[in-house]
Amino acid sequence: MCGIVGWLSSSPAHPVDGGILGRMRDTMLHRGPDGEGLWVAPGREVGLGFRRLAIVDLAANANQPMTNEDGTIQVVFNGEIYNHLALRRELIEKGHRFRTDHSDTEVIVHGFEEWGEQVVERLHGMFAIGIWDVSRRRLFLARDRVGIKPLYFSWTKRGFLFASEIKALLAHPDVEADVEPRSVYHYLSFLTTPAPLTMFRGIFKMPAGCRAFVMPDGAMKAETYWDALPGRGDDLPELRRLSGPALRDYAVRRTQELFKSAVEKRLMSDVPFGVLLSGGIDSSANVAVMSQLMDRPVRTFTVGFSDHEHLNELDWARKVAKHFKTDHHEILVDEKAMREYLPSLVFSQDEPIADWVCIPLYFVSKLVRDSGTIVVQVGEGSDEQFAGYRSYMMYLDMYRRFWRPFSRLPGPAKGAAAALARGLTGFTDTQDTYLDLVDRAGRGREPFWSGATVYSESRKARLVDRARLEPLHVPAAMAGSGLLPEAFGRADSYEIVRSFFDRIDRAAPGTDVLNRMIYSEFKLRLPELLLMRVDKIGMSVSIEPRVPFLDHLLVELTMNLPMEAKVGNDLAAKSIFKQAVRGVLPDDVIDRPKMGFGAPMVQWLRGDFGAAMRAELLSSRFFERFPASRKAVVDMLDRHREGRADFALYVWTIYNAVAWFDYWVDKSREVRVA
Repeated sequence: MCGIVGWLSSSPAHPVDGGILGRMRDTMLHRGPDGEGLWVAPGREVGLGFRRLAIVDLAANANQPMTNEDGTIQVVFNGEIYNHLALRRELIEKGHRFRTDHSDTEVIVHGFEEWGEQVVERLHGMFAIGIWDVSRRRLFLARDRVGIKPLYFSWTKRGFLFASEIKALLAHPDVEADVEPRSVYHYLSFLTTPAPLTMFRGIFKMPAGCRAFVMPDGAMKAETYWDALPGRGDDLPELRRLSGPALRDYAVRRTQELFKSAVEKRLMSDVPFGVLLSGGIDSSANVAVMSQLMDRPVRTFTVGFSDHEHLNELDWARKVAKHFKTDHHEILVDEKAMREYLPSLVFSQDEPIADWVCIPLYFVSKLVRDSGTIVVQVGEGSDEQFAGYRSYMMYLDMYRRFWRPFSRLPGPAKGAAAALARGLTGFTDTQDTYLDLVDRAGRGREPFWSGATVYSESRKARLVDRARLEPLHVPAAMAGSGLLPEAFGRADSYEIVRSFFDRIDRAAPGTDVLNRMIYSEFKLRLPELLLMRVDKIGMSVSIEPRVPFLDHLLVELTMNLPMEAKVGNDLAAKSIFKQAVRGVLPDDVIDRPKMGFGAPMVQWLRGDFGAAMRAELLSSRFFERFPASRKAVVDMLDRHREGRADFALYVWTIYNAVAWFDYWVDKSREVRVA
């Protein structure tokens, strides 16, 4: 894993400046402490930069940017290609000559020569890729299927820029840090910004599963090459043939096979590796399968809280570690450690990811690095595709018992119910979630938006002056790229969700309610929240997290399983995966209630940290740039601190945006690099 950067000049009058490009690259030293590379074309029409975290083929000649025999292809690449050895053999048979011993980057070089942009469809792994095609004078960009690796870009008067992190783009003198208010508006609902938007005006991110060509005049043409839609994958013919218990038995067996294969592929490394272990079923399954495949103890890493032990899963992690005889490591965190880390968090995230899991994730990631371990497997993606969240079961139960009967009411009755619900939002704090569902039902909107939502449209209407929101800034090249739906510019975050459901309804009509929910998670929450917290926090301490549950072959299997196979009539969460690991894990690990990875922010906000946050909210100029009510936010914090309501996630979401603004835009806050 690495950090990449590139610059495509807009004209001979604005040649690439190697010094500037090098400074952009070196803002990402944490992504690549083991080496660096820089290539600028002889005519200075394009330049590529690279920071290396050496994991596969540690030799110097595996460094990037990497080229082919005649210099007509130049590649920078962040990630890992797990099937690179098989692709190498195939390419050698076709006459390609390799100069490295086993670099996966070189497979991309020759793969692009052989297959062009279709090379990404042959890659199994995680990646963000930039390729300069000298002969055709065009830049190729791609992000992996599910969005494990990020890729950001921007247009300036001197050309087109791309990078692994936003801070690298901001190091270019033509890129100004400013707020994109419409993106902030959506962030308030989703805890992150939906791709291709970011909270920086004029800076965008490549959506998961997309590739694009960029021409010297800046014109971009993008397309989706993979999507988590039902109806694809090698298992499809058999799944369509089966039903009932036979279908479920097949699903369990294939889950066992594909998960074991996914873990095994992700053991590919020339440096030490381990697992983040919570003691829950997902991370424990990682440990169990790795133990089967390895001839030495698995390294396991766990984090807990010394000041709020009720959130800890340490005993379960220790039980699993003892059962599989792992080399186990632990770290404890408290409020003091959290407050010391927060300034670094603002720097590492670039744009807010309002998930307080980032705090314990940092400390356990640092524990990994301090132990000499460079690669870890993590459990993200299991609860989404196997329906492991209690909230999913709540939505499904509500859909059966309330949503469908309510939808049959006359239109005026539904409209009146929606209006009443909107009017009550904010006055009965404990009922806001239910009022929002009534509002959605009354207006014919989808009940499920995301597994992680904060501000409803009704609550945002009380917080944000939507009439003062500036229009979305969209460069002409972005407008013509095919990446940005026009509806994303509206001051209504339902338009984001509707775009996802419209796509699955067109491509896979008749998809059941659960798989429609899961598909929306693959479009927003997984790639832009959960996977970005793993990437940003892990890479901030120079480790590489890997995600076996999001192997695309496993995803293609699960997205073809109907709701009745996944949860049954009794709405049994995660039943297929639990059956798949029965006998591999102890039963009490499989059957224990799900806790989830969290942090004691509810309690911390009622202590000294909450008082410090209040002072920052009162002094920040964020509310002068984004039309939200400072008074409303401070009032929520005060009510939370008094114990009258639980507004922790509401105020934490705003606070992350304030801290981001103060550092990156207003430059009134100091940060420390962890």
